[in-house]
Amino acid sequence: MTDNSTQIRVDAGRLWAGAAATALVAGLIAVVGILIARGLVQVEVLAPKGEGVWGNANTVTYALVSAAIALAATGLLHLLLVTTPRATVFFTWIMVLLTLIAVVLPLSLPVDLASRVTTGLINLAIGLAVTGILTSFAPGTVRIEPRSATSARTTRRWSGAASSDQRGARCKAVLMAASSSEPSWPSASARASSRLSESVAAAAR
Repeated sequence: MTDNSTQIRVDAGRLWAGAAATALVAGLIAVVGILIARGLVQVEVLAPKGEGVWGNANTVTYALVSAAIALAATGLLHLLLVTTPRATVFFTWIMVLLTLIAVVLPLSLPVDLASRVTTGLINLAIGLAVTGILTSFAPGTVRIEPRSATSARTTRRWSGAASSDQRGARCKAVLMAASSSEPSWPSASARASSRLSESVAAAAR
C-alpha cells in the first residue's frame, strides 16, 4: 500500500514487451507439444495429423490461441497491478484455476484417452509457462513514485495560505491589544503634568 504522497505507476511498455515474448513462448510450447504428440508418440491432438507431423491448420490455430491467451493474461495482470494490492497473488490464483479448467476440459471429451491426456498436458504446460513468466517479470515493471508536481504545488499553496491567515490573525490580535492600551498613556501623562503644576504653584506661594 502507498500513502497519499505516493502513487503506483506501471511501465506499460516493458510489461507489454514482456507480454509479446510470453505469447511467443506460449505459441512455441503449443507447437512443440503437438510435434511430440504427433511425431513421437503418434497421438492425435485437436485434429488428425493428415498433413504429416505438422498436422493441418489446426496446429497453427492452437499456437495462435495460446499466444492470444498469453496476451489476455497480460491484460488481466495489468488491470490487477493498478487496482489491487498483492496483484501477483490474485493473478496466480486466477491463472491456476483457469489452467485446471483447460486441463480437465479435454478429459471430458468423448475421444481417445491418449489424445485427451496429451491435450491436457499441453494445456497444463502452456498455462504454467504463461503464469510463471508473467509473475516473474511483472513486479519489475511497477514503480512507486511521488505524486505529480501539480499536486505538490497545490498542497504547498494551501499550506502557504493557511500560514498567511495565521500570521494575519496574530498581527490583528497584537494591534487590537495595542489600541486597547493606548488611552492609558495620555491619562498617565496628563496626571503627571497636573502634579508638576501643583508642585510649582505651591513652591511659588
